[in-house]
Amino acid sequence: MKILVTEGITENGVAILESKGFEVIVAKVAQEQLENYINDQGISAIIVKSNTQIQQELIDACPSLKLIASGNPTMDNIDVQYAIDQGIQIVSSKEGSANAIAELVFAHLLGMARNLHQSNREMPLEGDMNFKGLQKLYNGQELRGKTIGIIGINNSGLATAKIALGLGMKVVISDPEQQEADLELEFFDGQTIHFTLNTIDFEELLNESDFISVHLSAETFKLGESEFNKMKEGVCIVNCVEGGLIDEIALVKAIEKGPVRFAALDVFESEPNPEIQLLMNPNLSLSPHLGKSTNEALEKTSIELANQIASLLS
Repeated sequence: MKILVTEGITENGVAILESKGFEVIVAKVAQEQLENYINDQGISAIIVKSNTQIQQELIDACPSLKLIASGNPTMDNIDVQYAIDQGIQIVSSKEGSANAIAELVFAHLLGMARNLHQSNREMPLEGDMNFKGLQKLYNGQELRGKTIGIIGINNSGLATAKIALGLGMKVVISDPEQQEADLELEFFDGQTIHFTLNTIDFEELLNESDFISVHLSAETFKLGESEFNKMKEGVCIVNCVEGGLIDEIALVKAIEKGPVRFAALDVFESEPNPEIQLLMNPNLSLSPHLGKSTNEALEKTSIELANQIASLLS
């Protein structure tokens, strides 16, 4: 059985599949050539990340496909439901990138709390002439003792909660489908601490939180003007999960007029062409969709996908 890997799997992932008897072809195939390549090679499964589109037309044209695996947690480049309807199995990584996303959430949160996203811009321009002035201007705040609201109890949301607890923050969570979350903090010496967090009402989370991180799907959820109006004055918001979870126009207005003090975006509604008003806003901490872009996340995702594929197709 042949498996095509266009992107998103490491040598260890390939080795797992080959050890199970699969023929793994690692090749960067142009989108317009993908249909012919799959049919000519008799590909049974394909592993993609976010740059390869697998939509209805391609699925219909490639009857040999039995499985589609994605290293992209949102799978917005795949017509998932149509593939399932055609009897094609869908495999995705549930945990591989969770910690990477959570750490980026706090890279942004810590940077905003201490004004690093602004001082990094100004130091090269004024650091030699206005050092003391910048020092006074960028007085920040600490995260310990503050409340972080996490919207969505999925793997990245739970990983974010763990880091927050480790920093001494109060964690409140809200999820439309779950009532509680069990999580365990593991330390370098083998010690563990178990937490059970009960969800609170969504509006209560908005009212209480000093910081908010979103972890739901944009298909069912969006923060907009009405939600911003219910938030605490000076709140900081971060989205490192999926573009479209935040109404960006309403967010800019909430930054300009309150109550939002800062916001961080790693993903965008108009990705890969973010709106210029976002790029130029000094109260936004921005990154180019780096949430799962770590060597460790790629390795964990690869092994997770390989084991799932082997289990389903063996």
